[in-house]
This record gives sequence, structure tokens and C-alpha cells, in this order.
Amino acid sequence: MSVRDTPERWEVVGSTERFAGHVFRVRSDQVRMPGLDGMEVVTRDIVVHPGSVGIVALDDEERVLLIRQYRHAPGRLLWEAPAGLRDVDGEPLWRTAARELAEEAGYQAERWDTLVDIFTSPGMSDERQRIFLARGLTEIPPDEIDFQRVHEEADLPAVWVPLDEAVGKVLAGRLHNPTAVTGILAAHAARANGFRDLRAADAPED
Repeated sequence: MSVRDTPERWEVVGSTERFAGHVFRVRSDQVRMPGLDGMEVVTRDIVVHPGSVGIVALDDEERVLLIRQYRHAPGRLLWEAPAGLRDVDGEPLWRTAARELAEEAGYQAERWDTLVDIFTSPGMSDERQRIFLARGLTEIPPDEIDFQRVHEEADLPAVWVPLDEAVGKVLAGRLHNPTAVTGILAAHAARANGFRDLRAADAPED
């Protein structure tokens, strides 16, 4: 059996939209699934999400850039990797990532590679995220950044953490943001062979 995720869609016999917000929607699907006495229809609630990108920015000293942001749902200040929504139709994902790195952290990168692809919470959401590795970093002069930070992004303290130290913080339970956790561990694993197995920035998701 091939250990590889593949597209699959079980029969949906009915669907109802429960909520429509600024970023995501919630719908209830009635899905035909195997049961104890044959097939049966069950309800599954789904958060419909536009998708996102994340960035592990790694400098020449092999330090990872982390920014701290307030997250209201868990009630925490979380140290995170820069990330953002796929909110521009037709925009290549690496360009979305480059825009987010500039807006949230004030950096641009010379090299972009695909680090890892994930579904952030597949038991309840269709959100798909591509995490990039960004290298060859240079700081952007503040007057060249055409973006006004407000709300959760009004104050984003930034730190550079050595990659090995960041891995230790993940394993010690000190970092919880899924983009940061996944990206840090993936970057650490990829470094073992000099990042040779990374896919191109524009590699297909499927």
C-alpha cells in the first residue's frame, strides 16, 4: 500500500451553510459513510477556509525569525512564524508568502523553497497551508513597506532564535503555533542533508 495522501470524496447527500464570516464559513454536510449495518448518513460540520501560507525565515547564522502575536481564541501571546491568508486570487503562493514576510516582519528573501504542505486541522476544516523556507534575507526599509498594521498585528515583537534552540523549545512545549512548530521541525530535518530534497517554490500541491 502506498503511503501517500490522495484525493477522495464520499457522497454528500445534503449541505447547509450555518455561518458566513469575514474569513471563513461553516457548513454542515450530510455524508454517506460505512456503519455497523451498511451505509448510513452522518453530519459533519466543516470550517470552509481560503487557505494560508507560512514562512520559516532562516538567516545566514541558521536562526529562525519568530514574531509574537495575540491570539484571542486560545487567549495567548504566541511566538509564531510569519503567515497569512491566501487572499489574492491567482497570486502564486510564494508571492503571497513574500508579501506576508514583508508586511509582518519587514524582510525580503532572495531564495524561496517549499518546505512542507499541511492541512491545519483536517478533522474540522479544509484549510490548506504551504510553509516555505525563505533564505538570503535582507531587511526592507520601513518607508518602502506599504502596509498599515492594526488590531492583532499592531505590535509584533520579533526575535531571531537559533534553529536548534527553536527545536528544543518546540519539544519542551514552549511553542504552540502550528505553523511555527511544523516549520521549525521540518527545517531542522531538511538541514540534515543540506536542504537538497526541498521542492521548488512553485511545486504543485497535489
